[in-house]
Amino acid sequence: SWHWGILQEWGRCIHSFFGACGVSSLLSVSPPRPTQTLIHLLKCSLGAGLLGLPLAIKNAGLLVGLVSLLAMGILTVHCMVILLNCTQRLTRRLQKTFVNYGETTMYSLESCSSPWLRTHSEWGRWILRFGLLINHYQLGFCSVYFMFIADSLQQVMEEAHITSNTCQPREIPMLTPILDMRFYMLTILPFLIILAFIQNLRLLSIFSMLANITTLGSMALIFEYIIQGIPYPSNLPLMANWKTLLLFFGTTIFTFESIGMVLPLKNQMKNPQKFSFVLYLGMSLVTALYICLGTPGYMRFGSDTQASITLNLPNCWLYQSAKVMYSVGIFFTYALQLHVPAEITIPFAISQASESWALLVDLSVRTALVCLTCVFPILVPRLDLVLSLVGSVSSSALALIIPPLLEIITFYPEDMSCVTIAKDIVISTLGLLGCFLGVYQALYELTQPTSHSTANFTGVYV
Repeated sequence: SWHWGILQEWGRCIHSFFGACGVSSLLSVSPPRPTQTLIHLLKCSLGAGLLGLPLAIKNAGLLVGLVSLLAMGILTVHCMVILLNCTQRLTRRLQKTFVNYGETTMYSLESCSSPWLRTHSEWGRWILRFGLLINHYQLGFCSVYFMFIADSLQQVMEEAHITSNTCQPREIPMLTPILDMRFYMLTILPFLIILAFIQNLRLLSIFSMLANITTLGSMALIFEYIIQGIPYPSNLPLMANWKTLLLFFGTTIFTFESIGMVLPLKNQMKNPQKFSFVLYLGMSLVTALYICLGTPGYMRFGSDTQASITLNLPNCWLYQSAKVMYSVGIFFTYALQLHVPAEITIPFAISQASESWALLVDLSVRTALVCLTCVFPILVPRLDLVLSLVGSVSSSALALIIPPLLEIITFYPEDMSCVTIAKDIVISTLGLLGCFLGVYQALYELTQPTSHSTANFTGVYV
């Protein structure tokens, strides 16, 4: 029950950004225990980007990728703690029980010394709304989920005639497609639309549990294969080309970016004061898992590392089942990810129509949202680079650039130390540099022919 409780709380928080009304009735649930919050934090962090981490390490180099992945984990956790501290100070100052990320930004700007920022403080909340929606839903997770399901379906279906019971290392990464991937996207589109029609949060929580089971089963098979016969990495570069290093930044920050869930998770807990321990423990496990998948995955496959690690798995039924299980998990998770933007847009759309048309408008908006997430994979053939672009823009802003600036604005009137100010400026500057350089490189790669690109165009980062 805590799955849909957290989900609905997040929907309520983001929904309150827009001041909309008419959300489906909230169901009362008992606050989750720290263990449940930890599990949900892990689930939120182990989504899009996980299977693309070996290629991310390849784009950075073995040593630089390993160190940078660890540094990125430490940096993002520190920024999460900064956000929690700013929120805690603002709730005391304003005598509020809870403020979300957007409200934290708005109230911080309202209390700063700059008249212009105080006048335009509402902009901060709208920027956060846009960033959360773009990064977590339409251009982010849902579009990636859509393409990954279609890509996995294409591989399993078109390689079925050569799939055997004997698991040998894959010699041919991908066969020449028989049918265009857009055909498979259109094939799964009706099923995702039907899935999006489900509004019962208790039923969605069951889907969440099924997604956890299938994802864990698939990851167990992937890890089992990766750790078999890892060669000595003497021929692997310790540092890669600086151009692909920029793609590493966009992919990893997209993978680590779960800051949007921090405040709702803390607010939902029975004892919020225990959340700091949950956060440190959970993100330590996440960072360790990322390193344990990304580094050995690159060491295992070397220069043949593909955009999704599943493309390197042997073409046998055992590991084809891993693709199927992961796709099933992604399929069910899609409904959970789409629930929040649906809760934001549907009440506004219904308010513009008569009551007799409410149901039709509801279903039409849900259909349009699903189709929108299908548009990007169809129109953009380099979705791996688009994800790096989205990570460089919205994820870096949400996770690295904004929190340090909020700390300066919130605590500056209270005599912050020069060391803290310098630290925050350095973190935001690094985020800005990664943002601009990552955007430049991703746009450059998008304009290049596939054969001349420095990125691997063999699939999608998932």
